[in-house]
Amino acid sequence: VAIIDSGIDYANEDFRNADGTTRIRALWDQSLISDENEEKNPPKGYRMGVEFTQEQINRALEAASTAERRRMVPSQDISGHGTQVAGIAAGNGRGSGKLYVGVAPDSELIVVKMGSPMPDGFPRTTELMQALDYVVRKSLEVRMPVAINLSFGNTYGSHDGRSLLERYIDDLSNFWKSVICVGTGNEAASAGHTSGVMQERKEERIQLAVQSEEPTLNIQIWKAYTDEVEISFVSPTGTRIGPIQSVLGPQRFRIGDTEILLYYGKPSPYNVAQEIYIDMIPVTNYITSGVWQIILNPTRVVEGQYDLWLPSENVLNRGTGFLYPDEEVTLTIPSTAEKVISVGAYDALTFSYAPFSGRGYTWQDERTKPDLVAPGVNVRTAAVGGGMTTVSGTSFATPFVTGASALLMEWGIVRGNDPFLYGEKVKAYLRRGARELPGFEKYPNREVGYGALCVRDSLPG
Repeated sequence: VAIIDSGIDYANEDFRNADGTTRIRALWDQSLISDENEEKNPPKGYRMGVEFTQEQINRALEAASTAERRRMVPSQDISGHGTQVAGIAAGNGRGSGKLYVGVAPDSELIVVKMGSPMPDGFPRTTELMQALDYVVRKSLEVRMPVAINLSFGNTYGSHDGRSLLERYIDDLSNFWKSVICVGTGNEAASAGHTSGVMQERKEERIQLAVQSEEPTLNIQIWKAYTDEVEISFVSPTGTRIGPIQSVLGPQRFRIGDTEILLYYGKPSPYNVAQEIYIDMIPVTNYITSGVWQIILNPTRVVEGQYDLWLPSENVLNRGTGFLYPDEEVTLTIPSTAEKVISVGAYDALTFSYAPFSGRGYTWQDERTKPDLVAPGVNVRTAAVGGGMTTVSGTSFATPFVTGASALLMEWGIVRGNDPFLYGEKVKAYLRRGARELPGFEKYPNREVGYGALCVRDSLPG
């Protein structure tokens, strides 16, 4: 099991064998600074962070004090997120007296702690690409199949699986015996998405509530490049600018205390759609609060569909969002990649869909996402420093599926029952074995995909 996240509490009993040794085969902390004189170096072929081997971690675990252990292997999980995820996927229950055991408790672990150079804490795409590359290479080196867990995402992109990152993930999935599981995010109830259909010469008004003390805000508009549209803005004070012509490249305007950067993008080599990017920047401290209007004035309509997305709700003030939101297509990226297993959340106590769980389908081509759902409400798992904690979110539904994928690959590849049980084949088995939840008549659907995870029914009979 590979965990690409915020790191791991490697001293936690849940990730150690009965003799006290670690189950972590390799740990790459991208945030640390290497020191060639102290055997703290990046993995071979990479230029950032420090890699720790199983032997180095075991030596640190034998240290007489916590301070000495941290000097030897200084990697820490500050937020606890990665430890919690790893506990669900692969914790062996030693920290809770076997009361709470992870899905694949005997698996070995590869852990990558992502570097977080940006102020909002999101990893850079290049860091994630390198983390995935490292995990697959390491698994190939030791000749072991790997289930990879990605319990994070963001809202920036076209949500159709065609971003550079998602194409990279799809390509990488063709190498070695791997499965990549990605959470669909917690944006369904955030009012961060809206959509509509344009008609020629008929304006579309989109209302956006901005709460007080919002330092900045960006909005993405995605549409077919064949459709041509001009944009106007109306501030909360009633001041209007526009319509602004569709000119490729950046344009700047000021409305009161808010500066607006408008950028009409070009299609990319990977996508025929067009992004119109809007950045609202304060002239002093904060952008003007109140209800803004973004007015689309279409001059040529071929397809008509348009969608708008805001940043993830955890980087916005509470209450900032569209007045008429659309809960569909609220999957975070990269869960819209075609070849990953996309995981939403449900409440295992009530067998009900978790309303925060990112919904599908993918934008425009409407591929089925999520693939399935797993428990993601009030889940008990390992905590940094020992003991247990309770967590909710698709971040914690995803490791159920990651662990399940590891179990299927163990049954198929390691035990020789199905040597080709990896990649899309694992997804197909999990889809077929998924159980229906109350309240849904049609499967697959936008909320829970093919249904709730069931490993037993996923085994071919």
